[in-house]
Amino acid sequence: MIAKHFESLSQWVAKSAMVLAALFLVLMALHVSLDVGLRYLFGKSFTGTLEFVSFYYMVAVVFLPLAYVELQREHISVDVLVGRLPPVAQLTLYLFASTLGLLYFGMLCYQSYLDAVRATVRMETAMANFTFYLWPSRWALPVGFAAMCLAIIANMIKALQQRQAL
Repeated sequence: MIAKHFESLSQWVAKSAMVLAALFLVLMALHVSLDVGLRYLFGKSFTGTLEFVSFYYMVAVVFLPLAYVELQREHISVDVLVGRLPPVAQLTLYLFASTLGLLYFGMLCYQSYLDAVRATVRMETAMANFTFYLWPSRWALPVGFAAMCLAIIANMIKALQQRQAL
């Protein structure tokens, strides 16, 4: 019962992050298209397009969908040798690799959280022709990594329930 709720929570978080990333992708496409159109038609462009694309849109598009991709089991994996092992060994190796992934993304989440807090406290800015705040974009990393940790745990629970590697 708890496993089902955890899986539902993980799916909701992953889908929400994916929708947010898709929104940023659409905003990026509109922003760049309008900037190019204005520059071509009127010789003027938006101030800060490069900064918004580099520091906001791209960061969100890269880090927020990680959990969704994990839940769909679409990350790159090579199982040439593991596929020939008995199912129990496959499950054991899958759980071991998932545990390593959980530790890795957990550490990334923790460190990026500390960095985001530090950037927020300092009101971190980038050098530009205007005041460009970087600190809001710093929060995409811990959110994406935390969602990834939830997705890894949900997949580990599913693998244990099915008694086979995913």
